[in-house]
Amino acid sequence: MSRQRAGHTATVVDPPTARSTRALLVCGVVAGPVFVTVIAVQALTRDGFDPSRHPISALSLGERGWIQITDFVLVGAMSVAFAVGLRRVLRPAATWGPLLIAVYGSGLIVTGVFVGDPGLGFPPGTGPGIGELSWHAAVHAAAPPVAFGALIGACLVFARRFVGCGRRGWAGYSAGTAVTALALLLWPGDGGAVRTGVAVVITSAWSTAIAAGARIEPSRPAPRSAAPITG
Repeated sequence: MSRQRAGHTATVVDPPTARSTRALLVCGVVAGPVFVTVIAVQALTRDGFDPSRHPISALSLGERGWIQITDFVLVGAMSVAFAVGLRRVLRPAATWGPLLIAVYGSGLIVTGVFVGDPGLGFPPGTGPGIGELSWHAAVHAAAPPVAFGALIGACLVFARRFVGCGRRGWAGYSAGTAVTALALLLWPGDGGAVRTGVAVVITSAWSTAIAAGARIEPSRPAPRSAAPITG
């Protein structure tokens, strides 16, 4: 079933589908805070971990590495679930936004499943250099750029959608998130690990905001005078 809102067709999700859709969207609300919190706690408490030198994925190594592995896989699965819920809310018009978020979630899962190699002195007792990549470390290294490239792409897709809806604030927020994250990830020089951490925080915040806004769609119609957050 669909209805027309401010020049845009949106799907009306009926119970019990509405309840399951809201549950999927809650996964998107929760995923970002869980991801950032687990990373922050570990970065501050793991012996030998230096956020200015070591990448976030290095937290998957060592005796307590299972915590970050679980974080990657769990948040990735929640992000894929969020993408499914978002697709339900936005159908039939939108495909690319949910698809890119699903790619992001899948990339996090791959990052957790395929662990990198020790290096740069972490975990403690590891040499200061970086050795030749193992096959699983090569897969691990490729997954995060794909994941965050997809999430940045989703920001741009939603920015375009919000422009079409006349939601300039949300369009600016989405585009600004994409540009800032991309600049942080590509900026040359030292401090790349810190810049990556900041990019993770701002993209996770954006995803959480989109999920929180989309969560009202199955149950509350938007006023005729304004397009809904999901467009």
